Amino acid sequence: MLDDLNIAEQVRMLRCANNREAYRALQSPQEASDLDDAAYTHIDAFIEMMRDSNSYVRTRGLTLIACNAKWDETGRIDGIIDEYLDHVTDDKPITARQCIKYLPKLAQAKPHLVPRIASSLRHADTSSYADSMRPLVQNDIRDVLLALDSE
Repeated sequence: MLDDLNIAEQVRMLRCANNREAYRALQSPQEASDLDDAAYTHIDAFIEMMRDSNSYVRTRGLTLIACNAKWDETGRIDGIIDEYLDHVTDDKPITARQCIKYLPKLAQAKPHLVPRIASSLRHADTSSYADSMRPLVQNDIRDVLLALDSE
């Protein structure tokens, strides 16, 4: 388990220029989010990361927002859900795929957002993606919609 100081250091490392190190830094707060709300105290940092020009940083922010949704008693995520869902069709298809992948976790923590999430997925325009990526994103969307419908 990470203490507050270690979590703060890991969160700082999430923006590291070395993507390998930044990815390693993602794992600890992501795992800690399953156990308690210590990482949630950095939700504003995760939201700022979601807005970053670097797609790797955006992906890390989106991931940690979803992983911490169950600790969001004040509705901070509810207030930015439309911005979060904009990343379903992020400029970078890999970021879009990661965003989509974590939507069931977010939906489980915030069932009142399921209609909004489902609507965003149903209306996602994937036409800007290369032919090699479009079917992958579309399959991810289909899989998440099926998972949401089965809950």
